[in-house]
Amino acid sequence: MRVPEACRYLGIGRSTLYVLISRDEIEIIKMGSATLVLTASLRSLVERLRRPADQVPGTAI
Repeated sequence: MRVPEACRYLGIGRSTLYVLISRDEIEIIKMGSATLVLTASLRSLVERLRRPADQVPGTAI
Protein backbone atom coordinates (compact mmCIF):
# COMPACT_ATOMS: atom_id res chain seq x y z
CA MET A 1 0.00 0.00 0.00
CA ARG A 2 1.08 3.59 -0.43
CA VAL A 3 2.50 5.67 2.42
CA PRO A 4 -0.70 7.64 3.24
CA GLU A 5 -2.71 4.40 3.45
CA ALA A 6 -0.08 2.84 5.72
CA CYS A 7 -0.24 5.89 8.00
CA ARG A 8 -4.02 5.59 8.28
CA TYR A 9 -3.74 1.82 8.87
CA LEU A 10 -1.40 2.36 11.83
CA GLY A 11 -2.89 5.64 12.99
CA ILE A 12 0.46 7.43 12.84
CA GLY A 13 1.89 10.39 10.98
CA ARG A 14 4.03 10.30 7.88
CA SER A 15 7.24 11.24 9.71
CA THR A 16 6.72 8.46 12.28
CA LEU A 17 6.23 5.96 9.47
CA TYR A 18 9.48 7.06 7.87
CA VAL A 19 11.28 6.68 11.22
CA LEU A 20 9.99 3.09 11.45
CA ILE A 21 11.13 2.49 7.86
CA SER A 22 14.61 3.90 8.61
CA ARG A 23 14.87 1.56 11.64
CA ASP A 24 13.98 -1.39 9.38
CA GLU A 25 10.85 -2.06 11.44
CA ILE A 26 8.68 -1.71 8.33
CA GLU A 27 9.65 -3.07 4.93
CA ILE A 28 9.12 -1.08 1.75
CA ILE A 29 9.67 -1.56 -1.94
CA LYS A 30 10.23 1.12 -4.55
CA MET A 31 8.40 0.97 -7.87
CA GLY A 32 9.65 3.86 -9.91
CA SER A 33 9.14 6.91 -7.72
CA ALA A 34 6.41 5.25 -5.64
CA THR A 35 7.18 3.94 -2.16
CA LEU A 36 5.04 0.94 -1.31
CA VAL A 37 4.73 -0.41 2.21
CA LEU A 38 4.32 -4.17 2.52
CA THR A 39 1.05 -5.03 4.27
CA ALA A 40 2.62 -8.09 5.88
CA SER A 41 5.29 -5.84 7.36
CA LEU A 42 2.63 -3.59 8.94
CA ARG A 43 0.80 -6.57 10.39
CA SER A 44 4.05 -7.96 11.76
CA LEU A 45 4.82 -4.63 13.46
CA VAL A 46 1.38 -4.53 15.09
CA GLU A 47 1.80 -8.10 16.35
CA ARG A 48 5.23 -7.31 17.81
CA LEU A 49 3.83 -4.27 19.63
CA ARG A 50 0.75 -6.02 21.03
CA ARG A 51 0.73 -7.00 24.67
CA PRO A 52 -1.61 -9.52 26.26
CA ALA A 53 -4.38 -7.89 28.33
CA ASP A 54 -2.83 -9.19 31.56
CA GLN A 55 0.29 -7.09 30.88
CA VAL A 56 -1.56 -3.81 30.32
CA PRO A 57 -1.55 -1.71 33.52
CA GLY A 58 -4.93 -1.50 35.21
CA THR A 59 -6.47 -4.55 33.51
CA ALA A 60 -5.21 -7.35 35.75
CA ILE A 61 -7.73 -8.90 38.12
